[in-house]
Amino acid sequence: MSDTPPTLDGTLDEVLGFETLEVGPELARSRAKVGRHLQQPLGLVHGGVYATMAESIASHATYMAVAAEGKIAVGLANQTSFMRPILSGHVNAEARRRHRGSTTWIWDVEMTDDEGRLCALSRMTIAVRPAPGRQ
Repeated sequence: MSDTPPTLDGTLDEVLGFETLEVGPELARSRAKVGRHLQQPLGLVHGGVYATMAESIASHATYMAVAAEGKIAVGLANQTSFMRPILSGHVNAEARRRHRGSTTWIWDVEMTDDEGRLCALSRMTIAVRPAPGRQ
C-alpha cells in the first residue's frame, strides 16, 4: 500500500475544484474557489459543498497517516452546521484532529470565507479499516 492517496482525476474533489493546501496527521487545509458549480439557485455555496469538503480533507489526512500500515480511511459520520453564507471568493477548510483511535479518527473542520469568518463547522468521524485484500 502506498503513502500516496489514489488519484483525484475524475473524482468529486476534482469536479468541485477542491485544492489541498496542507495534509498532516494533526492538521489539514484545503480550499475551493466559489463559482456557479458550487452554488445553490440563490447564489449561496450549497450546504453539500461544506459537508463534502469536510469529509474529503479529513479522509485524505487520515488516509495519509494510516496507509503505511495497510489501512484505508473512509467517512463514517458527518455532522455539519451552517453559520453564514459564502457568495464569492473561496471556501477555506481547516481540519484539526481531535481523536486518533485504532478504528476511528475524529476531526473538527472549520470552513471560513476569505475574511476568516466562520461559515460552517463539521465534526467528521473517519473509519480506519484494512485495505481491501488485507483483512
